[in-house]
Amino acid sequence: MTAHAERGMSAPPEVVFNTAIDPDRAAAWLPEPLRQDGDRRPEVVSAEQLRARWASDSAPGWSAEIQVEPTDAGGARVRLDLAGGDADGLADETLANLAREVADNLTAG
Repeated sequence: MTAHAERGMSAPPEVVFNTAIDPDRAAAWLPEPLRQDGDRRPEVVSAEQLRARWASDSAPGWSAEIQVEPTDAGGARVRLDLAGGDADGLADETLANLAREVADNLTAG
């Protein structure tokens, strides 16, 4: 099953994307099946389009892909495609976790 979710964030798109692909922050926002492979970095599908993909060797069938786009207000809109197990119930929660990590990243810097 693949679930889709979207969420706006009040941070620049590059900050959102860099937070998402930071392996030190992955455990705080990715679903458990995608964290089981340790600090494995995502595949950056397109740095220009701010797209990245995660897949799990230890939990076959699980994957995630995000795309971050700028908004007119200077923030970002994040689209998530999450596949595997109970992805439908996790997609919104996953983006909420990413939003918290982005906020923590902004206040830490």
